Amino acid sequence: MNVSSVNVTVVLEYRDSFTKAVIKNVIVVVLGISINYINAALIHTFHNHQIFYVNPRYILFIHLVVNDMIQLTSSISLFVLTYVFYRINVSLCCLIMIFTVFTNLNTPLNLAVMAVECYIAICLPLRHAELCTIRRTYILIGLIWAMSAVSILPDLFILLATEPVELFYSTIYCMVENLFSHPIHLKKKDVSFLVYLVVVWLTLLYTYIKVILAAKTAKASKSTKGDTNKARNTILLHGFQLLLCMLTYVAHLIIKALVYNFPENNQIIIFASYIIVQMLPRLVSPIVYGLRDNTFRQHLKKYLLCSMRPSIKHGPH
Repeated sequence: MNVSSVNVTVVLEYRDSFTKAVIKNVIVVVLGISINYINAALIHTFHNHQIFYVNPRYILFIHLVVNDMIQLTSSISLFVLTYVFYRINVSLCCLIMIFTVFTNLNTPLNLAVMAVECYIAICLPLRHAELCTIRRTYILIGLIWAMSAVSILPDLFILLATEPVELFYSTIYCMVENLFSHPIHLKKKDVSFLVYLVVVWLTLLYTYIKVILAAKTAKASKSTKGDTNKARNTILLHGFQLLLCMLTYVAHLIIKALVYNFPENNQIIIFASYIIVQMLPRLVSPIVYGLRDNTFRQHLKKYLLCSMRPSIKHGPH
């Protein structure tokens, strides 16, 4: 969300030359298409092999991938639109912002649920099949979206209640500060983000400690030890993903400080921050399972190398 407003600030306050604008948009679009191509290959692989969609772990992962694709597409659309038109329709801006906020909030919640699934698989293996069912997995995904809706929909209601209808037919610079400018928006945003991040960090920390303890008690069994080490590394990667996600909420402060100290490099700073904060986290997700997981990697190679061959498709479970 904040990154989107940073992007608009680039256009408004430090408008690039035509050549620079084209180069930046080409870089963003090419990177976005590349990441979404990998993610689309992951989804295609998931859809065509029954082994994946009967496993809660892969279902949660593919939900994260779909969420990343929506978030990245929304972000790039806003990036390009603000360069091309500068001011866009308020209704369109509102729609893009809602998608961006939804997916930004979904990511840390999804990571927390995935960490809990790893914890149950390692620390409570006998109860894993009982606790981590397919039905419960989809219910949890529904709850993730519901919790995100509880956070963003009040902003929309406040906007509808405090602004005239004519606003939605006008055009604005699509910044979150311009769209949700009421003081209630700002206070609610800070509180909700803080609560979300604290809960997710505590969940990751608890599951990581539990997996570490399980690894120490499983030294006698090499196979179990290997599983616990892999789960520990996976949770660490979740933590790294969450750190990248957290940059979204502090990026505007970091950028402001950097621009203040290095004003001659303001365009480079803001554009680099967009790539790091908005696009890099979307690149980490495929690495966690798509490339590290042996089963997924075996089926994924042929799609990434464009060597798809006819295969027997399994129906839904």
